[in-house]
Amino acid sequence: MSPITSHQFEPAYLKLHRSGALKERIEKAWALLESCTLCPRNCRVDRLAGERGFCRTGRLPIVSSWGPHFGEERPLVGRGGSGTIFFTYCNLGCVFCQNYDISHLGSGEEISTRRLGEAMLELQQMGCHNINFVTPTHFVPQILDALPLAIEAGLSLPLVYNSGGYDSVETLRLLDGIFDIYMPDFKYSDRKVSARFSSAPDYPEAAKAALREMHRQVGELQLDERGIARRGLLIRHLVLPEDLAGTKEAMQFIAQQISPQTYVNVMEQYRPCYQAGEYPPLDRPITGREFREAVEMALQEGLNRLEGLS
Repeated sequence: MSPITSHQFEPAYLKLHRSGALKERIEKAWALLESCTLCPRNCRVDRLAGERGFCRTGRLPIVSSWGPHFGEERPLVGRGGSGTIFFTYCNLGCVFCQNYDISHLGSGEEISTRRLGEAMLELQQMGCHNINFVTPTHFVPQILDALPLAIEAGLSLPLVYNSGGYDSVETLRLLDGIFDIYMPDFKYSDRKVSARFSSAPDYPEAAKAALREMHRQVGELQLDERGIARRGLLIRHLVLPEDLAGTKEAMQFIAQQISPQTYVNVMEQYRPCYQAGEYPPLDRPITGREFREAVEMALQEGLNRLEGLS
């Protein structure tokens, strides 16, 4: 795939802003909070009035931290790092979450959307290659509302939607032409597993629909001449003990129904965190053999754009 040169690239949201369409998207996103249907849970609480659903959040964004991050996938990090903004709470209930202090315990503070826009600009000024929204699903309207201020002040980096994969297609359609890079998880292939470990029995179906929509919008991952991601889809898949993640089925879906050219990170860093000790076999790390078998499953399905191998 031919690289996108740095001087050729323009983030998609700039065109949308110039056309005036971004304002309309913002209004539609805020409307979803009146009876919240932002994600597949469809809690239907009035978050604009301060009611809280599964994600325990209301009108204002809650942010744990922001700054350059060098532990993300190679195409995002480059030399300047990925400009990560970590949102507090989550629309999933993973019992093994490695960021449980943020996602479950609520470490963070409410900020205005203006301050959120200023954070994006600060990350750009630090030399980051992108603005990476970590766990953004429950704060889509707030992110969009922060964009015009940041754009008018000179924001010009691609935006990364870094989610758990439990996303609504309706909400994702509002993001078409705003996010250049999608980086969802594809956590599970089995409903019983996702129900037990993330309180989301419909996760496999919801994630598959979300991945299709993300790929429709941005296609395969495209890099510039430096190897930095500019546009496209990256998928993360965390290998779990005893193949609880259903790796073979996940890789088959990606290869056959998304694209064999999809950039995939088969991740080996699982370790027991939060309540994992109460849910054997999640009470142990994965073995080297389990990880090697997972990578082999991806390769057997024809996926060769793997993090660390490509």
